[in-house]
Amino acid sequence: MSVLTQGVRSGIEPARMSAGAMWLSDGWTVTKRNLIKIKRSPDMLIFAVLQPIMFVLLFSQIYAGSIQVQGTDYVQYLMAGIFAQTVVFGSTFSGASMAQDLKLGIIDRFRTLPMSSSAVLIGRTVSDLVLNAISMLIMIGTGFLVGWRVNTSVPEFLAGVGLLLLFSFAFSWVMALLGMMVKSAETINNASFMILFPLTFISNAFVQPQNLPAPLETFANWNPVSALVQAARELFGNVGTAPVPDAWPMQNAIPTVLIGAVLMLAIFVPLAVKKYKSISSR
Repeated sequence: MSVLTQGVRSGIEPARMSAGAMWLSDGWTVTKRNLIKIKRSPDMLIFAVLQPIMFVLLFSQIYAGSIQVQGTDYVQYLMAGIFAQTVVFGSTFSGASMAQDLKLGIIDRFRTLPMSSSAVLIGRTVSDLVLNAISMLIMIGTGFLVGWRVNTSVPEFLAGVGLLLLFSFAFSWVMALLGMMVKSAETINNASFMILFPLTFISNAFVQPQNLPAPLETFANWNPVSALVQAARELFGNVGTAPVPDAWPMQNAIPTVLIGAVLMLAIFVPLAVKKYKSISSR
C-alpha cells in the first residue's frame, strides 16, 4: 500500500503540491518517458549520430583538399558548422515525434490524465535536448579524432557547447509546433528538410560566404545558422585569421544567437502550447 493511500485511508490529508511543483513533476515524467523510449529503441540514437559523423569524414577526409578557406585550416573551420548542423537537424525529432504521437493517439491518452497541458511539450523538447547533448559529445570525440582542436579556455568551450544546445532547444519548439500542424511524421520530415537544407548549406558552415554568388552571400551573412556557426567558432577559438563579413550578425554572432534563441522561445513556446490545447480540446 502506498504512503498516499495510507494517508487517505487514515483520514490524513495528503500534502498538496504547488502548481509549479506539479508542472515540473509532469514535465519530468514525460521527459523520462521519452528517454526510456530512446533506450528501448537505440536505433534512434544510432542514426542521429551517424549522419553528422558521415559529414565529418566526408568533408574532412575527402573534400578538405578541394575546399580552401582563408586564414585557417579547413578541419578547424568545418567542425563548428558540423556541430550547428547536428543540433539543428536534431531538433526535428520534436516535430516528428509530436506528429507520430498525434497519429498513434498518445496525445489523446495524455489528455485524459490530470496533468499540465504544457508538460507534453516540455517533456518532448527536453528529451530531445538530451539526445542532442549526447550527439554533441560523440561529435566532439569525432572532431578530435580528425584533428580538430579547441584553442580557448574550458569556460569558453563550455559556453560554445551551451550556446549550440540553447539554439537547438529553442528551435525544437518551432519544430514541435510544425509537428502539430501536419498530419504525419513523414510530412514533417519533408517539410523540415525544405526549411533546414537552405539554412544549413547556404551558410558559413562549410564554405566562406564570400565565395558564394552575391545574393547567396547576403543570405548566408544574415542566416541565423551562420551566426550560430560563427559564435561557436569564436568560442572554440577556430576563427584564425579568417575575415569576418561586415554584416551585423557576423560581427556580433554571440549576441545574435542569444537574442534569436530568446525570441524563438518567447514566440513559439506560447504558440505551441496554444496549438496543443486546441488539439487536446477537440
